[in-house]
Amino acid sequence: MDPFFKYHVFFCLNKRAPGADRPSCANCNAEAMQEYAKKRVKQLGLAGPGKVRINKSGCLDRCEQGPTVVVYPEGTWYTYIDESDIDEIVDSHLANGKIVERLLIDR
Repeated sequence: MDPFFKYHVFFCLNKRAPGADRPSCANCNAEAMQEYAKKRVKQLGLAGPGKVRINKSGCLDRCEQGPTVVVYPEGTWYTYIDESDIDEIVDSHLANGKIVERLLIDR
């Protein structure tokens, strides 16, 4: 059976209070990066059924390695800093199927 999306991408947007025991992705500009990725995927014509879906997520429980994004169906975990990292994930992985080794959480 074919998956509905070629790639289903989840950005952790979990927010914890200042001083919490664990970091949170929302405090690392995750919401803006998720919105940027969604816009970029649409601009490139990669969005939609059979293609790519960019979603928001609650805590993905990889807080200390974040901010985090996971790409399914293969379960590839990334971290990122800025829009250039998002561009690389979109251009390399989502557009061309090539994993961005330097941004992997599980190396």
